[in-house]
Amino acid sequence: MNKSELISTMSARSELTKKDSQAALSSMLAVITKSLSEGDQVQINGFGTFALSYYPARTGRNPQTGAAIEIEGANKPVFKAAKALKDAL
Repeated sequence: MNKSELISTMSARSELTKKDSQAALSSMLAVITKSLSEGDQVQINGFGTFALSYYPARTGRNPQTGAAIEIEGANKPVFKAAKALKDAL
């Protein structure tokens, strides 16, 4: 399912128009993104938790030349599904 299909499904399951569903989804994604960029985690009961995980710096290889390169450490978003979501699947 892509974003436009998600918006259509949200609109069909609620009393919102597609335009309102798109605004709601965009707002939710913006809030999650802002919270993660500030270092906070976002927990949605019954669904799961969005958080940041730090991956430390490491040495990698350039696939074309085989030369060793240093890959910087980075915060990456992770999602952990709640038990209720796991049970529903």
